[in-house]
Amino acid sequence: MTAPDHLKVTGPEDILGFIPHSLGYWPANSLVAMTMQGKRLGATLRVDLPGPSRCRGPGLTAFARNVRDYLEADDDADGTLLAIFSGPCGNDRADGAAGDGGGGPGSPALARLLRELERVLGAAALPVRDAWLIGERFWRNAYCTDASCCPPAGRPIEEIRNSRLNAELVFRGSSVGAAPGASAAAADRSEPAVLEAEERWVREFSGRWRDRAQFGAVLDVWARVLLAAGCPADGGPARRSAPRKSALPGPGTTAVHGPGPTTLPPGLAGYLRATLRVAAWRDAVLVMAAAGRGAAEAGAEEFCIFEGGPGRPAPLPGLDGFPAAQPVTGPAAADSTAAGGMAGGAGTAARTPGYGDVLLGVEPAVPDWAWLGALDRVLVRLGDCGGGEARAASLTARGWIEWCRGRGSFADALFTSAAVEQPGYRLAELLAELVRRGTLCGWARRRDAAWQKFDPDAA
Repeated sequence: MTAPDHLKVTGPEDILGFIPHSLGYWPANSLVAMTMQGKRLGATLRVDLPGPSRCRGPGLTAFARNVRDYLEADDDADGTLLAIFSGPCGNDRADGAAGDGGGGPGSPALARLLRELERVLGAAALPVRDAWLIGERFWRNAYCTDASCCPPAGRPIEEIRNSRLNAELVFRGSSVGAAPGASAAAADRSEPAVLEAEERWVREFSGRWRDRAQFGAVLDVWARVLLAAGCPADGGPARRSAPRKSALPGPGTTAVHGPGPTTLPPGLAGYLRATLRVAAWRDAVLVMAAAGRGAAEAGAEEFCIFEGGPGRPAPLPGLDGFPAAQPVTGPAAADSTAAGGMAGGAGTAARTPGYGDVLLGVEPAVPDWAWLGALDRVLVRLGDCGGGEARAASLTARGWIEWCRGRGSFADALFTSAAVEQPGYRLAELLAELVRRGTLCGWARRRDAAWQKFDPDAA
């Protein structure tokens, strides 16, 4: 994720306070590297600290080179900031002198790591401009030797938590949540009415999985739900627009907490869960959210999935109160292929991206982050309704969205949970392999396309 241009940094406490908001959680046992573009913060990268076997020799050099390779994706970067966070092992000093068994922020192993990063990044024209060591209760500058400003035990961690920038981010609605994995645990409840509806819809869809009319109906329903979940209603450039707010109350509904509180009646929630159990429909929903309906339909044609069926869709679920997707014409369509395609228009792009290009973040040039955010919110609620294949699909799709956002740790945790929920779930296995190889989503590699947690146009 890239840093918004209009956030002002006045000291190291602000920089370190930005990190947990950027990542979504307070890191532990981690190296966090941030690129610099002149005096502006660029991209943020978090990686696990190398284990003991990689803290010297070729292993340490390989680790530093991997970090360099990631940071070089920021073409405008001309420097680097480093923050080394200790593991949760009871450290109470930033010099590694207490309770860390020699592995704390000030340990010889991490001193070697810092020197190797300086060497490798300096050779790549990404010199380390500053570095900090952060323990459980104290932090310090890695280079400062003046005891008057950098006491041996370090400075209180509260200086980071109470920094001006941290307060501003909280005021804007940002929060620091649990580490990856904590929020991806299996649901401890189910909603019988939703699960019963899901099975009814699975029976309705039998024999229609390759039906063109049913495919179109599924995308229609998803588009209306995503509009209600907080996407712009006018089909304009969604990633720059204010979310559309709606409130659709009703008894026995499943809340979707987004920019506006939206509800999913049990029959509709069951319908959506059932569609996620059809791989071609699941993939089309992901592509539609990122690149527009035109891309979803063109990809389905390319893969020749339309080979039968009755030629008419199953009855629609109850959609009273859900906004209808309207065709987009004029400048809005020209500005946003994703919005135009989503709403039913053909869009104006010269080339429709393929499924592979979209799923790897190669095309479109910029995905529709507002639609992907709405999809993520809906998937959270659908996964919470119960387990099984539908929950595995929901977790996998959410993991893909997190990977697109550049949050590989969250993505990996979600893929792991999907594999636990449905062993052998193929899409989760394929995407998890990408993450574990260190592959970055194409959008996350480019500043002009990368997801920003904070609206760059916000006041």
